[in-house]
Amino acid sequence: MSIEQQSREESFISHLIELRTRLLRSLIAVGLLFLCLMPWASDIYDLLAKPLMSTLPPGANMIATGVVTPFFVPIKVTMLVAFVLALPFVLYQVWSFVAPGLYAHERRLALPLIAGSVLLFFTGMAFCYFFVFRMAFRFIASFAPESVQLAPDIEQYLSFVMTMFIAFGVTFEVPVAVILLARMGVVSIEKLREARPYVIVGAFIVAAIVTPPDVVSQIMLAIPVCLLYEAGVFIAAAVSKPKPDVETGAIVPVEPGESGNG
Repeated sequence: MSIEQQSREESFISHLIELRTRLLRSLIAVGLLFLCLMPWASDIYDLLAKPLMSTLPPGANMIATGVVTPFFVPIKVTMLVAFVLALPFVLYQVWSFVAPGLYAHERRLALPLIAGSVLLFFTGMAFCYFFVFRMAFRFIASFAPESVQLAPDIEQYLSFVMTMFIAFGVTFEVPVAVILLARMGVVSIEKLREARPYVIVGAFIVAAIVTPPDVVSQIMLAIPVCLLYEAGVFIAAAVSKPKPDVETGAIVPVEPGESGNG
């Protein structure tokens, strides 16, 4: 084995060891938060169920159809909350592992995008919890016949909530996707602006698929997607503005795929 091959093998092994270390740190952080939150598992689920409970008739409660469901469902919720709280630390570990292999201009672009992605995902979840749930549940409950007693199952409610959280969290990442497409040169700013009608139609189609069959939640997902798309196009155009040439002083347009650091 040559010295060059040996050095490559040692470098590969060192990267695997560092990756294992980063993963272990992330798992430990999630585990510690989970253990700290465990005593309040039932309270955490009650907080998650509050938007639905506020729309149920007086005296109505949720039900558990499984024998161990009242135990496992709050545990699942607590584990998910622990992961969400530990997500900034987990992403920091990912960034620490990836950053040494990036160029300076790539690091300047990647770090704001990662931070913005986390913030937008949390914003989507918060928007879903504080606004969409209450209006959607009230709208659905208003159509329930008087002869029907509302008693949702806690496990089905958790599945529904997680689907909605993921749907809103992912769709709120539209600006990040638009900026990446523009910066990588996949799509020009002009093409992004021309695609507005298709984006609007696509937003309502996606909203009709991932949300409950009510108009309220569909509109409350589609409209933010359209607004976030416009925000992404605006930011992508701003970061791709023409820059002065260092030698001649002339204005030279920056291509979407350029680093912008000369």
